[in-house]
This record gives sequence, C-alpha cells and structure tokens, in this order.
Amino acid sequence: MHSTHLLLEEPIRMASILEPSKASFFPAMTKIVGTLGPKSRSIEVISGCLKAGMSVARFDFSWHDPAYHQETLENLKAAVKLTKKLCAVMLDTVGAEMQVVNKSEKAISLEADAIVVLTPDEGQEASSELLPINFDGLSKAVKKGDTIFIGQYLFTGSETTSVWLEVSEVKGDDVVCVIKNSATLAGSLFTLHGSQIRIGLPTLTDKDKEVISTWGVQNKIDFLSLSYTRHAEDVRQAREFLSKLGDLYQTQIFAKIENIEGLNHFDEILQEADGIILSRGNLGIDLPPEKVFLFQKAALYKCNMAGKPAVVTRVVDSMTDNLRPTRAEATDVANAVLDGSDAILLGAETLRGLYPVETISTVGKICAEAEKVFNQDMYFKKTVKYVGEPMTHLESIASSAVRAAIKVKASVIICFTSSGRAARLIAKYRPTMPVLSVVIPRLKTNQLKWSFSGAFEVCHSPCIQEVRVTT
Repeated sequence: MHSTHLLLEEPIRMASILEPSKASFFPAMTKIVGTLGPKSRSIEVISGCLKAGMSVARFDFSWHDPAYHQETLENLKAAVKLTKKLCAVMLDTVGAEMQVVNKSEKAISLEADAIVVLTPDEGQEASSELLPINFDGLSKAVKKGDTIFIGQYLFTGSETTSVWLEVSEVKGDDVVCVIKNSATLAGSLFTLHGSQIRIGLPTLTDKDKEVISTWGVQNKIDFLSLSYTRHAEDVRQAREFLSKLGDLYQTQIFAKIENIEGLNHFDEILQEADGIILSRGNLGIDLPPEKVFLFQKAALYKCNMAGKPAVVTRVVDSMTDNLRPTRAEATDVANAVLDGSDAILLGAETLRGLYPVETISTVGKICAEAEKVFNQDMYFKKTVKYVGEPMTHLESIASSAVRAAIKVKASVIICFTSSGRAARLIAKYRPTMPVLSVVIPRLKTNQLKWSFSGAFEVCHSPCIQEVRVTT
C-alpha cells in the first residue's frame, strides 16, 4: 500500500499551535455533508448549519417519508435564500438494509446470555424474546456461529442501545440467537447488520426507485448516495435508471461501500461511480478494528489517483450528545483530510444530535487546520507520476494550471467548462486555493429560434473543492 501521510516538509513550530487560527475568506476546502433530520430541519438550525460550513444536505430515506423530507427541503431552500450560502442536495437510498420492526415503539430490554428469536413475521409484536424483521431470507443467509449486530439507526457505537447477537440455531424462517451484551432497544428505528453475511436484497429497491422518480425528479437532486453498493453492476443499473428520468441524467452517483462484498469489488465500483462514500460504521462491523485504517488509507489513495471524490463517515460520534469531540475523534478528522478525503459526512451527529451547528463548525475548523499542513507538493508529484506519460491534453492543462496557480500564489482558479470534467481534473491535483467553475451553456439554433441548454442552478460540488456558477 502506498504511503499517504502527507505533512509539510517544514517542521511545525510548537509555538504556532498556540496562536489563534486566522480567519479565512474561504471556508475549509474539505466539504461537509450534513444529514438533516429531527434536530436539524428548522430554518433557524439549517441556517446555522450553512453558516458553519455545511455545503451538502443529505436526505436519508431510511428515516421518514417523502412528505417529511419535502418539508425539510423547503426549509433548506428558505435557509439558502436567507444566508446566501450555496448547498447541494444528496438523496440517500435505503438499499439492502434490514430493519427491526417495532410498531409499538416501546423500549425493548435485552439481557446478556438470554435467547432472542429473529422472525420475518412482521405481524408479531416486538419483545425481549422476539424481534420481527423486514427480510424473509435471513434464515437462508446465516449459519450457527455468525454474528449479527442490531443498533439504533445511525448508531454511534457509544450508546447502550446496540446489541450483538450470535446465531445458535436456524428454525425454518426464524433465526435463534444468543444475546452477547445487555442493551435496551429504545428508539423509532433499528437496523440489523450481519457480519460478513451476504443478503439477497437488491441495491436499488422498488421503494428507492419510487422515491427517486418522484421526490428526486421533483427536486432535481444533485447526488444519489447508493447504499450497500456491492458490484459495479449496481452502479450501472442505477445510472441507467437515472438516465430514463430526464432531469436526473446529470445526477452524480456516490457508491457507499458498507460491507466485505463492496470492499472486494472496490476497484470495479470506483471505475463506474462518480464518487465513493466510505461507510465506516457498517464496514467496521465486518472488518476487525485493526484493519479499518488500512481500508481507509488504501481506498482514499485509489480515489485520489482516479480523480474521484471520496467521503468519510463516522468521525465525531460523541458529538451526538456532547459539545466537544474526543481527542481521538479530532485526530481522526484531521488524519482523514491528510489521507486525502474530499468530504466528511455527518450522520447521527446532525440528524438527531444535540449540537448540529457546533458539530459542523468544529469539524470545519479541524479540516481547515489539517489542510494547512497538507503537503501539496508531494501529493502533486505523486499524482503526476501515477498518471504517467503521455497525459491527455486536458489533464496536462489541468495539472499545469494547478502548478502555475500555486507558484504565483493565486487566490482562486477560474475554470470555464460545459461538462465539469475540466474542473474535476483540476481538483484532482488538490490546489491550495478554491476552484471557481463557470458552466458555459450550449447554444442551440433551430432556424430563427435560439435556446440554451446545459445551464445549472448555482450549487456546491460537494467533494471536489469547487463552486459551480452558471453564466
């Protein structure tokens, strides 16, 4: 694996650490994706999130219905007008996600070493002895000794609402499990994840397709987060589906790597997707703890060299309930930036967290500090060497523009483009200044009738360190 530890060659003065951070006209280059939900859906809170540095709003359809999300989106639009801050929209699919069905929403107490049965009979009442799930094929996918994790949706890992189960027996469609730790399932949504278990659910479900073709088309989403991507074919099928919807033919697809199957097919997925989301929460269940950092560094390196934006999740879990991150979390955010992450995705921290605005602000400040010590010169040389010769004309121009901008200490790189490809290539070389992408409409003529096409609303490109503006 190639080294991606990119600190400046000059040593950091210890005294400089105590100096106050200087205010910058531009926010951190690393984008922040905020998941909007119960604690972050009002105009006031969303406005605070935008001012704090959120540039992409994520709408997760595992949580609530389209009407709920539409109301939140209308609040986002109002907040954008109020703050004059740009924000893109990301739709996150449900995908092959298994959920515990608890219609009563009453708390369920589970005791260590006790027995609990997972059943596909959703008509049953959830209890400490029986947990209905929304998937009827679990009994065919597991075997004795397999590990199953159940946690509150967007679990943080520090909660007492997560439980580990070990499969002891399969009885027909039911799966009998031994509870490994005491926990209380309290909350409205719980998800189930089988460690290294292949689940026969489609990546893009019928529910996902309905939401995309209605809510997604209506709101012209900028990005589709494709949950539980396992093969390149998953991305191809999603792109084919989007292409049939007209208005979404330019929507970019970000493949979420959430299990071992996705990890095994990472290279082919990267080739097809527009970007990658490293879902460290679910993948961290499949991988041994000591292997997670290896995956992160290897995946980010591959994304960087391919010029595909990479997003890292699960960084400041403790800020769901606390005003400050742990020292380990603060270091984790900085190291993600130094490893080459283009964006940080916040889940529970902003969806149900107590301090969504403060969390975004804190993460943004950490990213900005990490960017100051990122060794762009080393990264540039490594990327040029990886690309090799001969370069394409456009890549040669892009890399030369970045090098020239750095040498003259330019404040911004302005890129005129019709497709965005040139801007993405410039961003691939990670310039130290923002990229202002001016999208040029294409002029079509039909005798005496002239019309423009290819113009887009002003929005942030969430992960490639640019702002796109229409003429």
